[in-house]
Amino acid sequence: MDSLDIFQRLGLGAALGLLVGLQREYTGTSLAGIRTFPMVTLLGGFCALLSITHGGWIIAVGLLCVGVALLAGKFLQRSEQQDAGIATEIAVLLMFVLGAYLIQGITEVAVVAAGALAVLMHLKPQMHAMLKRVEVNDIKAVMQFVLISLVILPVLPDKAYGPYQVMNPQNIWLMVVLIVGVQFAAYLLYRWFGQGPGMLLGGALGGMVSSTATTLAYARQVNGAPEVAPLAATVIMLASTVSLVRVLVVAAFVAPTAIAVIGIPLGIMLTVLIVLSLTQALLVGRAPVHLPPAGNPAKLKSALIFAALYAVVPLAIAASNDWFGVIGIYVVAMISGLMNMDAVTLSTTRMVSQHLLEYDIAWRVILVAALANLVFKAIAAYVVGGAVLGRRLLILFGVALAVGVALLVFWPPVVTPTPMMPGPGITPP
Repeated sequence: MDSLDIFQRLGLGAALGLLVGLQREYTGTSLAGIRTFPMVTLLGGFCALLSITHGGWIIAVGLLCVGVALLAGKFLQRSEQQDAGIATEIAVLLMFVLGAYLIQGITEVAVVAAGALAVLMHLKPQMHAMLKRVEVNDIKAVMQFVLISLVILPVLPDKAYGPYQVMNPQNIWLMVVLIVGVQFAAYLLYRWFGQGPGMLLGGALGGMVSSTATTLAYARQVNGAPEVAPLAATVIMLASTVSLVRVLVVAAFVAPTAIAVIGIPLGIMLTVLIVLSLTQALLVGRAPVHLPPAGNPAKLKSALIFAALYAVVPLAIAASNDWFGVIGIYVVAMISGLMNMDAVTLSTTRMVSQHLLEYDIAWRVILVAALANLVFKAIAAYVVGGAVLGRRLLILFGVALAVGVALLVFWPPVVTPTPMMPGPGITPP
């Protein structure tokens, strides 16, 4: 390490100390501010430099001295009761360690850590205000998601089982974590934004959580109040559009090499849904939306149900392909897509990534499931919400279905860019 590099690292440390010190100075704390933080960071840097030739004990002694100084400062100001917490003290210790790390570590890591520290301390009022809205069920949801993602997933075996070797416990649960994670993020947004957002947020959250559940929830609101049917139809269309966006995102995550091919016809379908949703929204205008109560998406029971569904769908696809050819795959997609598109999307894209299914079959299977889902939602809206909502959605979904069927019939076969190893009967229709 030459002298220029040392000066650059020390200067960067001082700048990061100034950043955090500026934030602390802004809050009015008297323990450490815009002068103290750069000095502490420089002290950590020089201790790290000395440790190169004299041993790491110098850093430990430096950190101990900083801790003693903090205790003394806290003792002198204890009567002022300006800050009952210890955030500033922890920040000082962290900046000392960051100053030491800058000398021998990766500068980008230190910069990100210092920036995150400054932002975290600056957002104290907002974070405390958010916590005041947290309920027992929210904490329970977080803990259940931790159980699903950080406890169960790592201990599952990463090995294929069963006929056709398509049932991998870890892969199955990873898909559960992926879908539950998306729905959990939507649940948190719902809890943070409350009950007063507009149509766009209502439809977006509904699509991320479950467009089918959103359709049923708004259809129930229309029942007995037909005057809100146009607004409900808008939210349902937006939710259906966002659900297809979610499908494409999931497909890109699971099979990134295939999304450039299968995403084109599915992207056309998405464009049609976007145009229909915007047209419906413009016809209705702006209006407040009362979001239906959002259930906890991280319940273990729901996760187990989806895991079972995701385990059955790829097995059904493989078996249908083996017994009946491509027609059997489409039947499975149609049935599973009636209530849940995630399982068939994940199963199909996973099989594509494993070279078990051709691209031209994959996007058609996903589209068939999406069209089946639209049919189910249209019928459900008509039955639950009444004729006013049903007729409006039949027109909107009818246009989308016509485009989807045209894509299935007239879209030219997709050339698979990589060699596939399809099972018996896998040929484009």
